[in-house]
Amino acid sequence: MPPDALPALCAFPDASPAAPGARIVAAGMMGAEAGTAGRPGFRSLASDLARALDPVIFAEAAGITPDPWQADVLRSPARQLLLNCCRQSGKSTVTAALAVHTAVYRPGSLVILFAPSQRQSLELFRKVTSFYRVTGTVDPEAESAQRLELPNGSRLVALPGNPETVRGFSAPALVIVDEAAFTTDELAYAVRPMLATSGGRFVAMSTPFGKRGWFHDAWSEGGDDWQRVKITAHECPRITPAFLDSERRALPPHRYASEYECAFVDTDDAVFPSDLVAASIRTDVPALFPAFRW
Repeated sequence: MPPDALPALCAFPDASPAAPGARIVAAGMMGAEAGTAGRPGFRSLASDLARALDPVIFAEAAGITPDPWQADVLRSPARQLLLNCCRQSGKSTVTAALAVHTAVYRPGSLVILFAPSQRQSLELFRKVTSFYRVTGTVDPEAESAQRLELPNGSRLVALPGNPETVRGFSAPALVIVDEAAFTTDELAYAVRPMLATSGGRFVAMSTPFGKRGWFHDAWSEGGDDWQRVKITAHECPRITPAFLDSERRALPPHRYASEYECAFVDTDDAVFPSDLVAASIRTDVPALFPAFRW
């Protein structure tokens, strides 16, 4: 049977590496009939099935060739991911692809994008909407500056990193936090209960911002609950050694280490080094004031 003779809607239980156990639906993108005439890679139902099963094929059909680490992230079955990646490494691009793939192939799903400020979350949202315009089978059902609703019932919403904005949303399929090291602990505490019943995924990406905050704690002490991905500037093929040499001369050592080597180092506003503070804490000595809690 030729590929175009396949049914226009096929369901595959437990088939997606990006969403284990999810029901993945592939709606055929068949040239002019689906409004995608002239878009390379989005013409047959057979290729759409391949994209549903493999987010890397989905990204490649949109004209993006993922770096090896980006392909690993797209195919990862992990429910919680930490992306400790340097600036301009492509972390926003890979999470935008993951967000759109989830929304397109998991009908009725909710995808929420967080960042420290509304402006920053909208920057990520613009990448998401641009990606959808290349890959989408049909026009969105509704679109605003911070919300995209698809005909299959899926929604993508961009919000600032204010814990109060989280309440009212429930059961997301995917939560992405951009610049996570710069968001508050309260945001992480508010996000986690949202995922209690949906089995949704939690992806946090950032460059480090000192040895503090929930992103640092999850990276250093989160155990096996998190899959960790670290990509330094030396591992990004788009950043040249000459540029890094110039940056090393221009920036303070701790700032260079944080921005380009993805190192959790003390910030320049720290009064005491974190290692000195940690060394001064004793747990084997009885407290002078047991009833007092810091």
